[in-house]
Amino acid sequence: MAPNALSRSEQDYLKALYALTPGGAAAPTSHLARRLAVSAPSVTKMLGRLAAARLVQHTPRAGARLTREGERAALSILRRHRILEAFLVRVLGLDWAEAHDEAEVLEHGVSDRVLAAIDRLIEHPSEDPHGHPIPDANGRLRRRALAPLASLGAGASGTVREIRDRDRARMARWKETGLVPGARVRMRAVRPVDDVFELEVDGRRMVTGSEGLDGVLIESAAPSRGAARARGRRHGRHA
Repeated sequence: MAPNALSRSEQDYLKALYALTPGGAAAPTSHLARRLAVSAPSVTKMLGRLAAARLVQHTPRAGARLTREGERAALSILRRHRILEAFLVRVLGLDWAEAHDEAEVLEHGVSDRVLAAIDRLIEHPSEDPHGHPIPDANGRLRRRALAPLASLGAGASGTVREIRDRDRARMARWKETGLVPGARVRMRAVRPVDDVFELEVDGRRMVTGSEGLDGVLIESAAPSRGAARARGRRHGRHA
């Protein structure tokens, strides 16, 4: 089913379900209600409608998950949203902290023809301004093995790949400190008892608590051959 054939609310539910069920597990009704800021009875009613359209599998008390057709529709909506975010930032010059909310409004009214023209204009981006991969026109989404920045051990390095796009205050802080997709980071020290993280972000020092890193995902740098061999010797393995 094409996204334009769905109501705005139906599109929002499919996108929320996709976000809440990364491994295909069912999402509890309460999680959907909290994410969409609606009542539990409203969620139950909408899930019944989406289940009748064969976009969702819903079992009372067990939760809901997308069907294959529902997942295709959700990825199409996600593609719209992320292309529009890229357009708003690259062409219209909106701040990256504003792009998410504006794209939420626009994604429901843009035709496929206009979306394709926007995609051509911005030269088919593979990621939105927050580093999230954009599904291709066939609904394929590139997967990456990412980890929270706060999980990086002292002395380890990585590259920021994605950041949460729902917290404007943190996004402003991350932009100010250079903690943006593509930034190289190195964890200089971790003091768990004090909840203090000392980092280098593209060579600049940054000190923060775990809350200040919540929502930043990184791709860890591969250890050097020398480091890997040393670790192997410590664990009794030999090349």
